Amino acid sequence: MTKQKLPEHGWCFVCGSENPHSIGISLWVDDDGVMTSEFTLNDAQQGPPGHAHGGASAAILDEAMGLVVWAAGLKVAAVNLEINYHKPLPLHQRLTLEARITQKDEHKIFSSGEIKLSDGTVAVSGRGIYVVAPQLFGDLGLIREG
Repeated sequence: MTKQKLPEHGWCFVCGSENPHSIGISLWVDDDGVMTSEFTLNDAQQGPPGHAHGGASAAILDEAMGLVVWAAGLKVAAVNLEINYHKPLPLHQRLTLEARITQKDEHKIFSSGEIKLSDGTVAVSGRGIYVVAPQLFGDLGLIREG
């Protein structure tokens, strides 16, 4: 199975290389359309001492769950996000991310994602509902079409 690295896009808060405040995550998508990443959070994402702010993990899942749909060729925007916090995310430790499309219907695309601790325990999970909205993005050309 091969993986394709998704292009970094400018000022993105989660994965943008031009944003000095970006979390700086690189995302990969495999032949089955599953998005993955390995990353470490640092003091810039701190909430409770030694742990990530819940907003940082929500932003990471929002980005991954949306980009997995973009990688399938659809320019979408989130209309609903559900984030569930199971365990605190420690700073300065390897974390893994996985996201996938779970369902498509005529107007909505559903995806899910998980951030796992280094031992494989799910720390944060989420589900998102996205709608096709190319008018919001113009010609970004970030992800392959189709």
